[in-house]
Amino acid sequence: MVQKTDPGNFFEDFEPGARLVHAVPRTITEGDCSLYVGLTGDRFPLHCSAEYARSLGYRRETVNDLLVFHMVFGKTVNDVSLNAVANLGYAGLRFLAPVYPGDTVRSVSEVMGKKENRSGQNGVVWVRTTGDNQRGERVLEFYRWVMVNKRDPQTPTGAADAPAMPSEVAVGDLVVPAGLTLERYESWPSGGRAFFEDYEKGERIDHVDGMTIEESEHAIATRLYQNTAKVHFDGHGAKDTRFGRRLMYGGHVISVARALTFNGLSNALGILAFNGGTHSNPTFAGDTIFAYSEVLDRAALPGRSDVGALRLRLVAVKNLDPTREELSLKVEKDGRQSYHSNVVLDLDYWLLMPSKG
Repeated sequence: MVQKTDPGNFFEDFEPGARLVHAVPRTITEGDCSLYVGLTGDRFPLHCSAEYARSLGYRRETVNDLLVFHMVFGKTVNDVSLNAVANLGYAGLRFLAPVYPGDTVRSVSEVMGKKENRSGQNGVVWVRTTGDNQRGERVLEFYRWVMVNKRDPQTPTGAADAPAMPSEVAVGDLVVPAGLTLERYESWPSGGRAFFEDYEKGERIDHVDGMTIEESEHAIATRLYQNTAKVHFDGHGAKDTRFGRRLMYGGHVISVARALTFNGLSNALGILAFNGGTHSNPTFAGDTIFAYSEVLDRAALPGRSDVGALRLRLVAVKNLDPTREELSLKVEKDGRQSYHSNVVLDLDYWLLMPSKG
């Protein structure tokens, strides 16, 4: 008899080299984009003003980079992280082409490796995911690793093939959207005063504002992304976990933190890549998110004098305002350095920023 329902993959089910073709392609609509704004507070004009986008050479307003990421990511959950304990991190993520309302994205993943944890209860699985549009054009690619429960905790698997992950995305591998032109660029739509040359290596930018995320908001957001991970929805089952409640999807934390960066990075023209990222502590409904950025580097882009790339470290903090309270990113715990319990995100990424010229 054909099995009608899908319990999702457990740690034992993953085989390095396996190709996972994910179901449910998604046409991203104007409604999706508007709902994303309502759930995150995003204000970058490229994603909400068709006229501004056309002045930069785009066909119309583009889908927010992170909404594209969530839609591609969300397809993978049923096969990769339905039985996850937590999503742990990202590497080598590149945005490769703009996505417009009306485009359809689909996802495919390859299992790169897995390693059982000492507890025997679960293990870490690494995958590489690609997202394509309806024309077969690659719009996104990334690595991620996730802690997945075992089906049989009593039986060791011996899995210990953790793969090496890329430490960064090289400047030469960053993709500036084709057709982008700043011949008609104006800064008034964003209200921004700072350009590529105004950001100094080593500078810290406090993004000032905080945002409290409610239970309904993070649940609606995760449903919007069609992320089906049990830890985000099943409050009854979550009572038996070590947290005793539902976890917020870490990607949504990235979106809220990124939206907060508008105050300080408002002229930004989009995310080019993630070098690496860590969800350092869990986030729950009712938590208030604050964010700050550190400028790690500035880089000229080959063949472009009108835009440059800023390498930033985006840190999101819960329930602590870093402009008013002292915060050490890491603290000593059990003889080793660990993230402060209020730090929920540490993201190293490349941002596209217009030059003054």
